[in-house]
Amino acid sequence: MTPLVQARDSYTFDSARSSITFTAHQFIGTTTGRFSQCSGTIEIDREHPERSSVSARIEVKSIDTKIRKRDDHLLSPEFFDAKRFPEITFKSRAVTQTGPQAGDITGEFTMHGVTRSVVLHVRLLTPIQSGATPERIRWIITTEPLKRRDFNLMFSKTAEAISGIGQDVGVKLEIEATKTGP
Repeated sequence: MTPLVQARDSYTFDSARSSITFTAHQFIGTTTGRFSQCSGTIEIDREHPERSSVSARIEVKSIDTKIRKRDDHLLSPEFFDAKRFPEITFKSRAVTQTGPQAGDITGEFTMHGVTRSVVLHVRLLTPIQSGATPERIRWIITTEPLKRRDFNLMFSKTAEAISGIGQDVGVKLEIEATKTGP
């Protein structure tokens, strides 16, 4: 009897080897930051990629813009309100393969208590050969810029008028994950 071949693989994010960065324009410059703590799972169905799924969590308190005073302000009730909303989450609803190692993942993105549908554009950097998946995989993920106002991440009207911070926030993720399932 031939053993059943499993075409589904499970992976868990490696937070230490992953990178979640963001950019926002302010006046003539650009502010860059990152979140250092994330967790998540990736389920890959090699025979039916559309059945694959992703779920992820980012700890808001792990924000780092290299300026402690700014980070403290971003974590405050005036902005992220990290005590009330400690996580940013994503849960996929649909996966569409767009190339041999690329796809779009549509899902529910929740930040600051607001959930919106977001499309992630993913590209697998780890070559998959002979239909087998490796023990570690690395992805680059981008999305259209997020609008701060869509997630109620706004200062008071007065501060907003003089802050010079743009509404668009660029997001880029590089996720490395370790195989945990068959």
